[in-house]
Amino acid sequence: MILYHGTTLEIVTPQIIKSELGRDFGFAFYTTNIKEQAERWAIRKAKILSKKKEGILVPAIVNIYEWTPSEKTLKKEFSGASLEWLELVVNCRGNIDFKHGYDIVSGKIANDNVGETVSYVMQGIMRKEDAVERLKFEKINKQIAFCSEKSLNELKFIKIYIVEMNVY
Repeated sequence: MILYHGTTLEIVTPQIIKSELGRDFGFAFYTTNIKEQAERWAIRKAKILSKKKEGILVPAIVNIYEWTPSEKTLKKEFSGASLEWLELVVNCRGNIDFKHGYDIVSGKIANDNVGETVSYVMQGIMRKEDAVERLKFEKINKQIAFCSEKSLNELKFIKIYIVEMNVY
């Protein structure tokens, strides 16, 4: 399967980098099988970095990988927004030390609209069951998170390409 990772760098050897912010499926190397989604992420990151560098245009780069799944990695796939998916996202975003035990997790992305709903659950404003019902109507893109060093061995770097950006 071909996967994409949108960023501002060529990443021949993917790594899991911890940060101070929780992620949907925990700390991982995030990819997608949707080319346009990776391009949007690359452009978004490039625009943010270009502003920080005061006028220096940072390129939007999409890295392409071939993924050959192995029987040696523990995988979890979510087909849609479910109670189990929401609980994992809430746990991973709410506690950076939370460990789910999967090598690879694939499922929906908690984008801005979805993230707002997840935030309501985390704050106790909305019940999880109500949030899942609300999320059924959202168009949510897919992500595939490589959560362990072992899982990263299933990715083979192919090439990069630079995404054209509107600089206005």
